[in-house]
Amino acid sequence: MSTDPNKSGHGEMHAPLHEDVAFEAQDVKGSPIVKFLTILGIAVVLSYVLTLGIYKGLTKYWKSSYTQMAPSREGMPATMPPEPMLQGMPGHLTDPQQDWRNMLKADTEANNELKWVDEKAGVARIPVKDAMELIVEKGLPPVPAMPVEKK
Repeated sequence: MSTDPNKSGHGEMHAPLHEDVAFEAQDVKGSPIVKFLTILGIAVVLSYVLTLGIYKGLTKYWKSSYTQMAPSREGMPATMPPEPMLQGMPGHLTDPQQDWRNMLKADTEANNELKWVDEKAGVARIPVKDAMELIVEKGLPPVPAMPVEKK
């Protein structure tokens, strides 16, 4: 349906004639919208003033009741955190990646080292590869059976 006026062949213009189409002289009244926007603006300004008053009151209360905490480390520079410090944090002098590489290297050397732990007792440390070959050759010792409980 169109709101354009119909053109007849005689040059006359008139509104469409349909029973199910209705037209209003004025679609929307502006005064209720202006009233709503005015009330909304006043409510926003009042809420801002109320919030600002609460903020200033709480700030004044906090300043009057705040007592500064005593320093926990007298005589120490405040730039360094207390020990133990996490790796990679300011003040930690070693590189965490280098620490990791050094630890892996030490673990690998310990796993491949052949030395006596207690020579008198016959306890020795052998490389993991050799220990695995010994287990394959000799097998694991048998696991003792669990004792049966009496009920």
